Amino acid sequence: MSKKRSAIDLGTAHGEEGGSGNGRDEAIYRNLYAAIVENHLAPGTKLPEDTLAEAFGVSRTSIRKVLQRLSYERLVDIRLNRGATVAQPTVKEARDVFAARRIVECGVMPQVVAKATPERIEGLGAIVQREHAAEARGDRREAIFLSGEFHVELAKVAENEAIADFLARLVSRSSLVIATYGAPMAGSCRHSEHDDVLELIAAGDAPAAQQWMDRHLRDVERTVVLVEEAPEEPDLRKILDAVAQRQRRER
Repeated sequence: MSKKRSAIDLGTAHGEEGGSGNGRDEAIYRNLYAAIVENHLAPGTKLPEDTLAEAFGVSRTSIRKVLQRLSYERLVDIRLNRGATVAQPTVKEARDVFAARRIVECGVMPQVVAKATPERIEGLGAIVQREHAAEARGDRREAIFLSGEFHVELAKVAENEAIADFLARLVSRSSLVIATYGAPMAGSCRHSEHDDVLELIAAGDAPAAQQWMDRHLRDVERTVVLVEEAPEEPDLRKILDAVAQRQRRER
């Protein structure tokens, strides 16, 4: 297969590093990760190695390594003789993810309150405003993504990288849960909810912030309708092109 530059630009990892294996694989990983977590690729979507290799202009070996990495993170399922698909969380897995999030996010809240500064609270508020705007225009994918981003950035305020990294993976899996089972705007938060917790953090009220987080995550879980639906077959190349173009604009 030709290794000429594909329509999906791999950015500096593909160009400035001279197409080095590690940089190229990382760029492919970032593109696929974004496409999955932002729900551009629905749960159950097939991820054929040959199609992806052609789309990115790389070998199937490179694609295989990226898919294995995503499988380790439980965003992709790989089955013998069936290939790779975007993961489809079971009902039990969905409940386990939200239970784990309650343990982590409620537990870290005292540290968040202790280390919060006006600048950090302002930055979180900016994410909330973008989330509200996405909800107002009915952009479910963006609203879910920004809701998850808010929770991850909130945990980062505690300055504990292990917790932040673990939560980021839980939030990614939550996005798959919501995409699999959610009603039209399920899983995104009501307009005032994230504003409410920022007010509690600004006031230094850690117990109230913990209680808010527990109630909030339970409310989000209840909005997820646990009914499986067969996903439509997407245009894989078109979706990945669109995600890559958006990422280039944000650089």
